[in-house]
Amino acid sequence: MPEGVATRRTRRPGSRASRRRPEVSVVSPTLRSVTDTHGAGHGLGTATADPATPDPAIAHGPIPEGSAAGASIDAGSAQSETITQATSDSAAATDAAPRAITDSTTTGRPRRRPALSPSRAGDFKQCPLLYRFRAIDRLPERPTRAQVRGTVVHAVLERLYDLPAAQRSLDAARELVATAWEQLCAQEPELVGQLFDGPEDPELMPWLESAAPLLEAYFQLEDPRRLEPEARELLVETELESGLLLRGYIDRLDVAHTGQIRVVDYKTGAAPRPVAEARALFQMKFYALALLHLRGVVPTQLRLMYLADTESLTYEPDEAELRRFERTLDAIWQAIRTAGESGDFRPNPGRLCEWCSHKALCPAWDGTPPQYPGWPADPADVNAEESALERAG
Repeated sequence: MPEGVATRRTRRPGSRASRRRPEVSVVSPTLRSVTDTHGAGHGLGTATADPATPDPAIAHGPIPEGSAAGASIDAGSAQSETITQATSDSAAATDAAPRAITDSTTTGRPRRRPALSPSRAGDFKQCPLLYRFRAIDRLPERPTRAQVRGTVVHAVLERLYDLPAAQRSLDAARELVATAWEQLCAQEPELVGQLFDGPEDPELMPWLESAAPLLEAYFQLEDPRRLEPEARELLVETELESGLLLRGYIDRLDVAHTGQIRVVDYKTGAAPRPVAEARALFQMKFYALALLHLRGVVPTQLRLMYLADTESLTYEPDEAELRRFERTLDAIWQAIRTAGESGDFRPNPGRLCEWCSHKALCPAWDGTPPQYPGWPADPADVNAEESALERAG
């Protein structure tokens, strides 16, 4: 069996791949709430449907063949070689001594700092210098309208599940947009000025209304009336055997009565081409590994929902693959620490540079970065946090 197969790429009629209509109902109401210390305060609930009915959407079984989606490392060339060698060294150690499934919150061991999040690991893979700018220099970045709209849509989909199941309609979701925007502005008052010419800007209301097609796409992909997620915006945090602390937020966690787990992540951007699926699934494997450590169970399914294309990408991991991915994360962190000690965070120029907030400071584009401040004396000062804008995708 090949390592990991991504499948069920469903697009709306007329888009660039399959012309099949989206599947509306992909999860039955058998999903239930299971007590979890990390889920407190996230509106957990219990479904009332017959628990004996199997959940076809996340039941174990073969998934149709699709595009292979193995992990890949694509940072700057020299640092990429460092990661590859470190992965090999870590593999030998792991083969000799299997890793225990542990978590700092349950073992009593003090958590080691700093943590690695999917976003920061992805930054280093994409461009080591970008990691430095964000995690060590902490340079500010101006948000875009698309990013903030994604954050608003995420907030709407989270709060939609606060409503009774029968009330989770498209109209109800649309009504939540204004409230989500108001609450976001209350948390970050500078947003309006960064995106618009004040609250009276004539472009503000059309921009808010542009969230509607994304919500419509969500309702085409699944029926929220048939779901009772165990948790939403779930913080997962666990320490690997190496001492590396992983931390991230899961958009939604579904658990069937059989204990099978599905990890769901909403994306408001465009779906990746098949050749880029491995990069898209990096974040989901990160979450799957964290859950394996926290619960001792491999999630049955990882699902990315691309609302701009009305497309979903699903993936079924296995434990051996996640253990290899763990070694990859350890290797990434080893490469980060090596670069941190020397200050050698190299740029990795490519097509994504056009959207980088720090292009003017990049030597690959004739810029001059600020003087390297050195690896923080307090490791907790390394910025591992993911902002809501980053998680919105």
